[in-house]
Amino acid sequence: MTDSARPTPSSVTSELDQLPDRDAEETAEWQASLDAVMRHAGPDRAAYLLRRVHEHATRSGIVLPRLLSTDYINTIPASAQPAFPGDIAMESRITAVNRWNAAAMVTRGSHLGLGGHISTYASAAWLYEIGFNHFFRGKDQDGSGDQLFLQGHASPGIYARVFLEGRLKEDQLDGFRREAGGNGLPSYPHPRRLPWLWEFPTVSMGLGPLAAVYQARFNRYLHDRGIKDTSGSHVWAFLGDGETDEPEATAALTLAAREGLDNLTFVVNCNLQRLDGPVRSNSKIVQELEARFRGAGWHVVKSLWGEAWDPVLRQDTDGALVRRLGEVPDAQMQTYAARDAAYLRKHFFTGDALSGIAAGLSDTQLTELFGNSRGGHEPLKVYAAYRAATEHRGAPTVVLAQTVKGHTLGREFESRNANHQMKKLTMPQFRDLRDVLELPIPDSALSGDVVPYWHPGEDSPEVRYLRERRAALGGPAPVRKVVAKPLPLPPSRPFEALQKGFGKQEVATTMALVRLVKDLMRVEETGRRWVPIIPDEARTFGMESLFPTAGIYSPDGQNYEPVDADQLLHYREARNGQLIDEGITEAGSVAEFTAAATSYATHGEPVIPFYIFYAMFGFQRTGDQFWALADQLGRGFVIGATAGRTTMTGEGLQHADGHSHLLASTNPAVVSYDPAFAYEIAVIVREGLRRMYGEQPEDVFYYLTVYNESKQQPPMPSGPSIEEGILRGMYPYRQAKPGGTGPRIQLLASGTAIHWALEAQDLLQTRWGVQADVWSVTSWTELRRDALGADEARLRGEPRVPYVARALSGAPGPVLAVSDWMRQVPDQISQWVEQDYSSLGTDGFGLSDTREAVRRHFRVDAESIVVAALDQLARTGAVDPEVVARARDLEAAAFADELPPGPRGTGH
Repeated sequence: MTDSARPTPSSVTSELDQLPDRDAEETAEWQASLDAVMRHAGPDRAAYLLRRVHEHATRSGIVLPRLLSTDYINTIPASAQPAFPGDIAMESRITAVNRWNAAAMVTRGSHLGLGGHISTYASAAWLYEIGFNHFFRGKDQDGSGDQLFLQGHASPGIYARVFLEGRLKEDQLDGFRREAGGNGLPSYPHPRRLPWLWEFPTVSMGLGPLAAVYQARFNRYLHDRGIKDTSGSHVWAFLGDGETDEPEATAALTLAAREGLDNLTFVVNCNLQRLDGPVRSNSKIVQELEARFRGAGWHVVKSLWGEAWDPVLRQDTDGALVRRLGEVPDAQMQTYAARDAAYLRKHFFTGDALSGIAAGLSDTQLTELFGNSRGGHEPLKVYAAYRAATEHRGAPTVVLAQTVKGHTLGREFESRNANHQMKKLTMPQFRDLRDVLELPIPDSALSGDVVPYWHPGEDSPEVRYLRERRAALGGPAPVRKVVAKPLPLPPSRPFEALQKGFGKQEVATTMALVRLVKDLMRVEETGRRWVPIIPDEARTFGMESLFPTAGIYSPDGQNYEPVDADQLLHYREARNGQLIDEGITEAGSVAEFTAAATSYATHGEPVIPFYIFYAMFGFQRTGDQFWALADQLGRGFVIGATAGRTTMTGEGLQHADGHSHLLASTNPAVVSYDPAFAYEIAVIVREGLRRMYGEQPEDVFYYLTVYNESKQQPPMPSGPSIEEGILRGMYPYRQAKPGGTGPRIQLLASGTAIHWALEAQDLLQTRWGVQADVWSVTSWTELRRDALGADEARLRGEPRVPYVARALSGAPGPVLAVSDWMRQVPDQISQWVEQDYSSLGTDGFGLSDTREAVRRHFRVDAESIVVAALDQLARTGAVDPEVVARARDLEAAAFADELPPGPRGTGH
């Protein structure tokens, strides 16, 4: 666009043109005043005045749109910094010791090829130390304390601090990344590997900040529902500026602001580097993040420059220095940190005003400005930022702290692109580090091949100070504590209702499960501890009856009249609502579920989260979060509703789930079931409550897949082994009619496939004279895990027979397994079955059509089972191969007669 084609200011339209101007002359006078300032004092002065007026208006209560960014300087000026309440010299010595031991631990491990990360903690040391010494509350006072989501790559520094506290010994530090013997330290925060220390797994980047938002939200939920007073708990999430590229890292910012979560603080370590190089090489990540957070409604505190910058910025009378800081891209700022004074004078301090400022500074002062004097490296600046964060009310806060990656580690590390991959220091580099940190380590201790750890002594002033500070804040941190608080098992009545069956009424297993949960929520002792979580699909799953009774949780209550207020099942939000309807966010729902599933440890208050979702959007979409949930030792019920690849008629490829059980089977903490009948659900849920919330709770979570296909729900069969079979993974549901003399086959089916198998059983008997026994398989995965355990026991010299092998031992004929899942799901058990084994499944992409057509497409319907069974018997010589051909032609013709007119695919 040429200049002549650009719109003039007078021709630009805005939304204000739609509003009445009650005094156009006054408006023109204000505009003319601004024009005069621009002519006589320049645009910078005009911009300053407008910002001052905007600030004044906001403080006066006038509602205006927020500015999205501020200058590239500290939010809190030096004149407004609060007095520091601690001993800076003492805390500097403590920080120095932790820096040393973190570097020593990683270097010692690197000699064994174990690796580790040094540079992240080096840049963030003060961000953590100020928190540990003055802000992070422990659990000794109220059992909850603060929740700390610590940056995974900074874990060596946290271990170093715990070592200084006396909670770790030297030999344990040498176990860093050496876990095989059972006594090592995990590389990152892994609660499952070190359950007395870590609370939250954070190194799958992006998940930590997302989980932190929902942890803060769940804290409010517990408080608002009267389960636990969490008003004293504050959630801290530490993340890197490069980590914010992960969509999950900023996915829930608007939720945190919308619900006013002022119990939440993000601390972004802005060292301007991601894993391979600059974060925003040609722009500025700090300004980008400020705009993103402010736009989402967060309070933003920038801590960019250290004390050495304060007098320099006071010399910037015309704003030239501030402008220059704002225009330098991240990559260039990184270069400044690694260059000498001559380079800085030539490339940064350009122009008369900046040259004049630089002329009054020595070379040492210049390099100090860019090399060390960053806001994230100075305790006074960090303390001021944290205090502003914790005192702010009405919105969450993000602290954007600028640091240098690899700070104090020497010129070979600081601001170098490769420093994330640099795993060790040489002995000469350690001697330099000792001098920089001013540690009293003698040269003799650094003369060998192995760098020593340094501890000032159990009774040293440093250790006493550290422990006194933690005692004042409520005990050690981080720490994970589990206080036994088993929940009583609910009475049998809700379970018996499902075990009795539903008579002639046809009910989908999704509805049966929801009915059970609704009944359990009415139980006096434990009902209020159920936490139903739905990603905006409650009506799909028949849970709308909970709206007026349990209520939908909202911290603001309900400030409107719902459109269906006159209806029985009206939409009701309440501050003490029990149901969490997250909106369309499976990631947010799993994060909420995780907070609830670990409340037994985080807050000492067990609750029973019940997360129900479209099956396809569970383990496929949020599998990384489920893995983190397992790491965090979460407990609860995960429900893949409307499951299976052929039950979701009309929904098509991206809704038809045929593989979630495979994905779930890869997670060792998941106890997964694919129940066929309501009574199976009752048995499974009751056992799940016992295992997860009983006297000896286990760190597992249950995954059940349920279907939206209405079927008759029979009563639970009698027999002493039925319940055991349901829980172990399979049991005989209906045997062939006695007295039959034809060939025999075993049909194994799970979930909705049980109905196809039962129909096939009748067809095989009446049309082909084949006797079939039908087994209900509630869990292919649990059968496999039991068999794997038996294999391991045998190798230890403790032989035992897998349950699946014992159950099928001596069963006549071959085995044919069928499910609404890929064949790999039932094939999990094939190697432990003594009979000839074959399977049918829904391999491939799903498609839209009637259930009958889709099941014929995948060759899993009753007629297809018949053909497959006869084929398997023919291969063993039990039937003539011509029988298979006749059956195939007969069933194909019968299906063709049932089809409506129109084109049809040929299937597989």
